[in-house]
Amino acid sequence: MDDDGSSRRHHRPDGCGSGNWSCSKEIEGMSDTVWECVIPLLQDVADRAAVSLVCKSWYEIERITRKHVTMALCYAASPRMLSRRFPHLESLKLKGQPRAAMFNLIPEDWGGYVTPWLEEIARSFARMKALHFRRMIVTDSDLKFLASSTGKMLETLKLDKCAGFSTDGLLHVARSCRNLRSLIMEESKIVEKNAEWLHELAENSTSLQHLNFYMTEFSLPDPVDLELISKRCPSLTSVKIHECDLSELATFFNHASSLEEFGGGSFREPSAFHDEEAQLREYSSVVFPPKLCRLGLTYLGRAEMPVVYPVASNLKKLDLFYALLDTESHCQLIQRCPNLEILETRNVVGDRGLETLARYCKKVKRLRIERAADENDIEDVEGIVTQKGLISVSLGCPQLEYLAAYVSDITNEALVSIGKHCKRLNDFRLVLLDREDEITDLPLDEGVRSLLADCPKLQRFALYLRPGGLTDVGMSHVGRYGGNVRWMLLGFVGESDSGLMAMSKGCPSLQKLEIRGCCFSEGALARAAVELRSMRYMWVQGYQASEDGRGLAAMVRPYWNIEVIPARREAVDGGNAVVEHPAHILAYYSLAGRRTDFPHTVRPYL
Repeated sequence: MDDDGSSRRHHRPDGCGSGNWSCSKEIEGMSDTVWECVIPLLQDVADRAAVSLVCKSWYEIERITRKHVTMALCYAASPRMLSRRFPHLESLKLKGQPRAAMFNLIPEDWGGYVTPWLEEIARSFARMKALHFRRMIVTDSDLKFLASSTGKMLETLKLDKCAGFSTDGLLHVARSCRNLRSLIMEESKIVEKNAEWLHELAENSTSLQHLNFYMTEFSLPDPVDLELISKRCPSLTSVKIHECDLSELATFFNHASSLEEFGGGSFREPSAFHDEEAQLREYSSVVFPPKLCRLGLTYLGRAEMPVVYPVASNLKKLDLFYALLDTESHCQLIQRCPNLEILETRNVVGDRGLETLARYCKKVKRLRIERAADENDIEDVEGIVTQKGLISVSLGCPQLEYLAAYVSDITNEALVSIGKHCKRLNDFRLVLLDREDEITDLPLDEGVRSLLADCPKLQRFALYLRPGGLTDVGMSHVGRYGGNVRWMLLGFVGESDSGLMAMSKGCPSLQKLEIRGCCFSEGALARAAVELRSMRYMWVQGYQASEDGRGLAAMVRPYWNIEVIPARREAVDGGNAVVEHPAHILAYYSLAGRRTDFPHTVRPYL
């Protein structure tokens, strides 16, 4: 079993690496004590995996010294396999539903239940200190069981984009897990019954460092509870909450002297004030802690920006996803943040905002630009991002490592410029919006070739275009020059099966492939899955499906699960509209075999 929980082709069926079990004389001549000291120091996932394949003694040392495992899919192995393989784990990250679930593309009953994992953790992992569940189904009874079985040891609990539980479950955690340093529930779907859990957390926790219930559906938290947490937890460094008027958090900020990150909070509607001066006076008592360097405020408008100015020069991260700023306001704020390393915003930042970023923020490493909440309601004519803004960023932000952007227009020149000047780029994601009828320069074959060829560190690559955006020649460039890419998302690219097959001849490191809205047949998808030697996970929505699914037979093999989610229709907007969901294919390696909790909306492929 690899660090991400999936099998590799040279692994034995039981999850133990086969490798070369006969050590060389040089290795045998050294005491295992040396390796017992060296191997635990290895942090890189690939290094750990390679070590476990060398010989039996190294495999055993790696097995008993491993403290953390990430499983990229909870069905890639069984809980019992995990505990047999790594009996002394102290930290576990477990991912459930496919990433597409975040966009409501996967049926809600697909699976990803945490219950069997918690049972095995309680039975086999007495030292478990950190649990991170992502896109999983967690119930109140699960949290109650966790609190009673593992609560005394638990220091970190992350329920990341999870669903199925309520504040009743959190109450058990708050009462029993008294050594918590991190409690994170960002973007989870939580049923709120009362706010007692937060008060119990404030009463029982003194070690808390990170508290995060950002983008949940909680009602306003009681500022008194937050104040108590800030008083009782001197090491509190990060707090991200739901909406709470910032004027009520002045005392909280006064006590949270160690706070480095704050997200959430909100401002009242401008209509509640006579003028902008009255609005600013309302928040004059808010003074952010001196160490604050990561900030994200909801409903931040132009009138409230002076609240941010005193700490602007210290900011390394600025989250403007839910701010109410136009392009001009973005420019005014960004130019006051010379130490900015991470900017997250929407395309209302515009090309002019990106030009300002490139001019004043030379340390930027991560830039994420989402689409506006309602593109049809954009009043700011400057609020679009095109090749002009991306070229400015490529020239002005040489330390860029991560770039994700929704753009209204794009050219080959822009992609060439990014590849030429952003040599540290390891994650690139581009979505071409349908807002404009005509795009300046399609296809993007040469730009994609240059970007991949000139960015040797690129490991994550997403290209979501429109028909004609990338030809079969462009797909062949992806295969030829994407040698280090491990995760790839392709949307509306290619012209025929030939393009997909050309791509699959390359990409030797590709482990996860996601495809949406393409013209490929199921037979070509199956053959590509076999050709891509490192592939361990594939998700496809929208393809040329046959009536009997016979084309999928080409990728049937041991330990390779294939699930088919039929096309479906979903009522939205109170039943006034219907959304058509094309069929899905989900295929992945699994040491556990075919799962038994298939919902009625999913069928295994035989």
